[in-house]
Amino acid sequence: QVQLQEAGGGLVQAGGSLRLSCVASGSIFSIDAMGWYRQAPGKQRELVAIISKDGITNYADSVKGRFTISRDSAKNTVYLQMNSLKPEDAATYSCYVNWRKLRWTNAFDAWGQGTLVRVSS
Repeated sequence: QVQLQEAGGGLVQAGGSLRLSCVASGSIFSIDAMGWYRQAPGKQRELVAIISKDGITNYADSVKGRFTISRDSAKNTVYLQMNSLKPEDAATYSCYVNWRKLRWTNAFDAWGQGTLVRVSS
């Protein structure tokens, strides 16, 4: 199994910044994609940003130009730098990985418990 530990959430004023981090641990052979999802109360979970093992990134339109995803593959860690935060960015942010236990096994998806981001206007 894989364990995902997020950190970095909190309360910030609109226009401010936060940096989220997530460390994956466990019986991991490799991690392909890493990313962040978010879910606000009463809304569906949405993909915020994702990064492949080759460093190719993809962002939700709503965060392009404000958020930056990065990873340290040697540390099985993914980061999300969030700048110019808006009240509508408030949500629980969950880390995501697509990982393999062994070279020849299928890849599985896993999500963390989430870290709360609150943005005051």
